[in-house]
Amino acid sequence: MTPSTNSTRRAKRTGPFPRALGCAESTPGYPGKRRRPPLRVDDPGALIAALPALLGFVPERSLVIAVLHDIAGGAADAIEAVVRFDLDVATDTRLFDQFIACLTSICLREESTGVLAVLVEDRAEFDGEEVLRAVDLIEVLADEGIEIRGAWSVPAIAAGERYCSVFDTFTTGLVADPSSSIVTVSHVLEGKQIRGSRREMTAVMIPDDLLSARVRAQLEAADARYRTGLTAATRAGNAAAYQRQALEWVLWQIADTASGAPRAERELARLAATLRDRPIRDAMYGLALGDHAEAAELLWGQLARATPGSDRAEAAALLGFSAYLRGDGPFAGVAIAAAVEADAEHAMAVLLETSLQTGLRPERLRRLAHCGHQIAADLGVDIGPIAGCDR
Repeated sequence: MTPSTNSTRRAKRTGPFPRALGCAESTPGYPGKRRRPPLRVDDPGALIAALPALLGFVPERSLVIAVLHDIAGGAADAIEAVVRFDLDVATDTRLFDQFIACLTSICLREESTGVLAVLVEDRAEFDGEEVLRAVDLIEVLADEGIEIRGAWSVPAIAAGERYCSVFDTFTTGLVADPSSSIVTVSHVLEGKQIRGSRREMTAVMIPDDLLSARVRAQLEAADARYRTGLTAATRAGNAAAYQRQALEWVLWQIADTASGAPRAERELARLAATLRDRPIRDAMYGLALGDHAEAAELLWGQLARATPGSDRAEAAALLGFSAYLRGDGPFAGVAIAAAVEADAEHAMAVLLETSLQTGLRPERLRRLAHCGHQIAADLGVDIGPIAGCDR
């Protein structure tokens, strides 16, 4: 079997699959102009060891499904998507049934030739009904016409852990070292981060209540200063020049953040106020595919933790968009979920969440990055080249 670039899916809060489900937490790789060669995985132990790289984090207490499709005219199979179900909610019939519907739709959309299933569960008491429900999922997929190529259980994804076949307990083996998996090595060399757990991702988006209170105390004045200045510039016919200076200031903040220095409350308040100006905010989406994407993500993360409501949603949406396009689907889902939770009416956050849920490939969102570049250019600011640009 051959892992290939993955699509990502995430359950939409307002759609048929609730956010709590996390229907699919895969990594939507964007290959750019050159697609990396396929990597071979030849046995269950190697497949299980590759899951952290394919998901972007080490799954725990999860049912992980690898969706296959054929390549080379049917001569081989590739992993097109990796989806995860949280076993902590396995007894919730509603979520379980919705996961089945979600996964089935993914398989149909990808014209899947089959799936591989891995049950990751370390609790000794996890037997009986919970295991049966996990097996039920696999059997329901088969009833939907999806071929089950293999299914295994393992207590944890670590070197030397023993896996067993779900359908044949006599078939067993050892998990390879995840850190030396060829898939892991390939992802690390491409600059992709593999987190120790999903908790490491969610921790990034936890609000800093103390910092947020200090920023809110300065935000109203910062917003008033920006709006007063923009109004005066507009009356004088210099609105574009005013916004150009504001955009350049934001870019300077991003560059300074790259040095590792956290922003002060006054700077964060001014940043939030500046991003309320739509052209400035929209131009920031152009950074997602450029050389400054990583530094911008650091700043968006700081701002999201330091602001509530729509300001948090703006920062989290920018962060989620950037993560989505660089291929970090799980973190994109966490950031976008935070955005919609902060502001359920935030148009970009809802759009991105829908894209994740429906498995829209990252390259389809590149147009937004191009639009951001054009907006910056219209203001007279060059925010750098777009990586892999073929225009």
